[in-house]
Amino acid sequence: MERLSIFDIYKIGVGPSSSHTLGPWRAALRFRSDLVDKKIDSLEVHLFGSLSKTGIGHGTDMAIQLGLEGYEPETISTEKISLYIQKIKVEKEIIINNEGIKFIPSKHIIFHSHTFPEHPNTFTLKAYNEGVIILEDTYYSIGGGFILKEGEPISEEEQINLTYPIDTGKDLIAYTESTGFSISEIVHQNELCFRSEAEIEKRISDIYDTMLESVFKGSKTSGILPGGLNVKRRAKELNEKLLDGSTFDSVEDWLDAIRNSSHDFGRISKWVSCFALAVNEENASLGRVVTAPTNGAAGVIPAVLLYYFCFCEYKGPEDIQNFLYTSGEIGCMFKKGATLSAAVGGCQAEIGVSSAMAAGALTELSGGTPKQVLMAAEIAMEHHLGLTCDPIGGLVQIPCIERNTMGAMKAITASHLALSSNPDDAKVDFDTIVKTMWDTAQDMNHKYKETSEGGLAFNLTVILPNC
Repeated sequence: MERLSIFDIYKIGVGPSSSHTLGPWRAALRFRSDLVDKKIDSLEVHLFGSLSKTGIGHGTDMAIQLGLEGYEPETISTEKISLYIQKIKVEKEIIINNEGIKFIPSKHIIFHSHTFPEHPNTFTLKAYNEGVIILEDTYYSIGGGFILKEGEPISEEEQINLTYPIDTGKDLIAYTESTGFSISEIVHQNELCFRSEAEIEKRISDIYDTMLESVFKGSKTSGILPGGLNVKRRAKELNEKLLDGSTFDSVEDWLDAIRNSSHDFGRISKWVSCFALAVNEENASLGRVVTAPTNGAAGVIPAVLLYYFCFCEYKGPEDIQNFLYTSGEIGCMFKKGATLSAAVGGCQAEIGVSSAMAAGALTELSGGTPKQVLMAAEIAMEHHLGLTCDPIGGLVQIPCIERNTMGAMKAITASHLALSSNPDDAKVDFDTIVKTMWDTAQDMNHKYKETSEGGLAFNLTVILPNC
């Protein structure tokens, strides 16, 4: 199987969707780089399957334009995205090789009704010169920001030799038993096969800082989410109620206030919901978030991590690293054995996987054994099996935002259950739940796989502007 780093799971990008926004954006950047020194005069974008059916609501059209223009999702000024898109629309061109290339979004972004058999998230980019195709590439956006180019072999990075190659939970437990290492220690050793200790620490710091900033910013921002559903942002109001109206200019002071507040169950559960809401309201507003393992599920990991930071026995920065190591490896195993794509497996592939990741990581930090870590991940996924992806209007808002609060609370519950249980008595193991999730994904009706043709999206049909 492919060899994955936790940084394949955790990516910094722009909302609202890793498969519909970040993946196409990255592919467009790659396509742009392949056009260096090529003479072209026009471009076309062809969207198929789920990318066509929900692409506008997910920002696919904007993401590809921004990628073709050369903007990076990690560094773009999110406040200026609408200005950049408007500029392309007005000037009817995209700048490539320092030249204006003809591009009229309403004409040159083509939405096709059919789906490719290879993957439901398929798109083709074409570059022309005087009517002749100069370059044509087809990409599959396979979830979590991962992309595959049609006909391309596995990259060298995916074939890297790891100290502890892991494909299954059984592999992982065998390594912990033979070495005496924790899961996070095993994963850390593998990460050193990809990059240096200094680079690992830098990336973890960037990921944590981005998560924290998305929670903090989302907790201070009010208003209506874009897209036409007129969904009101709730995190700010909840944050202010929990802090009795107090406001803070720095993340550090805000977190100190939360840690020093009442720790009764009701308030803690509200804080967990607030953290998750804040991230996914930012995500829905084209804000910068961390895929965990996807944008649509980006709020679960930060919510559970901050639950541990604020209300449990946080011991220092090493806890954050170990949380990301353990949770990231759980995400990698779901990626290898099942899917992270809602267009392939429904929302169980997003919220379900993120909840499993958070449950396992929280369990290790709480003193759980490696077997209890995977038991917690199994419990969390077991109770997300069959979860459909049915975004109203194709927007990552209803039911997506609230689902992050549910996934976070299920992760905490799963961890508590695993910590008070003997994994040897469990009837269902981690590898079985991964296989079952994949089986369920294959059996699920296509209308529940990010098409907005079933579930809530069908029963609450809305007509949105620009659709």
